[in-house]
Amino acid sequence: MKKIFTKKLKGYTLNELLVVLIIIGVLILMVLPSLLPLITKAKSTEAQMQLGHLHMLEKSHFYMHSRYSDDLIELGFEQSKTVDEGGKANYLIEIVDYSNNAFLARATSVVDFDGDGVYNVWEIDQEKNLLEVLKD
Repeated sequence: MKKIFTKKLKGYTLNELLVVLIIIGVLILMVLPSLLPLITKAKSTEAQMQLGHLHMLEKSHFYMHSRYSDDLIELGFEQSKTVDEGGKANYLIEIVDYSNNAFLARATSVVDFDGDGVYNVWEIDQEKNLLEVLKD
């Protein structure tokens, strides 16, 4: 009986592949803590952009009606579904205080970006003072 597979193929052993995967995993674990602040900063841009847009809508409403509003629907602001609701938004936008002459809007993170139990919070007022109230 003639053997068909007599030629031995070059390749890597299972042990060699496992060692390489373990080394890659250790390197990722060493780099990950330094990347978390960068990830948090990138995601906080969402809050800043949404609050800037809400500020513009509030100003337009003020110029038309001589007062600010606490109703996002009246302003024409459409809140995206948050991650908790099956959407992609990381922040919940709300107007926490308003009067005829002033307003305060808040973007509260619904995701703990670095897993420390602290949720990121941004606020903006009628003067467009954008402030990070609570850092994640």
